[in-house]
Amino acid sequence: MAVQTAVSAQEAADRLAIRELVDAYAHRADRRDAKGQMALFTEDAAFLVFMDYGSATPTQELHGREALAPVFDNLNTYAVTMHFNGQSTIELQGLGATGKSYCLAHHLSVAEDGSRTLMIASIRYLDTFTKQDDRWLFAERRLLVNWTDTRPSTP
Repeated sequence: MAVQTAVSAQEAADRLAIRELVDAYAHRADRRDAKGQMALFTEDAAFLVFMDYGSATPTQELHGREALAPVFDNLNTYAVTMHFNGQSTIELQGLGATGKSYCLAHHLSVAEDGSRTLMIASIRYLDTFTKQDDRWLFAERRLLVNWTDTRPSTP
């Protein structure tokens, strides 16, 4: 990856807006704001989930903003989640862009007997972004699960 030494004000603004889009997705997931998460996608967006990082075939494939509701609503099965975004790269192409970002997603479950389980997922996102009405949105989001680790958790 080449190191950039100078960027235009517009490029810097676009890069910041895309990073804020990625962070807003994680923030809204952790706040159980499914409608807010859905609003970050184009009307005809694609969302593909790959539970096996080595597979070329998605485990789940959704098309259209409205189809995302059940996936985002599924986070309600956890007591708490925390998505911690790491490094990301963005390649701008006019009103479009592609990006890769990494996330450690923590999912806490609490059973009826009070026992707690923490599942941590290492996630890599491969994104296609588009700028509509001066706002960056996800046109396609590929969620690749690198690995998961489930363990007991203390209160």
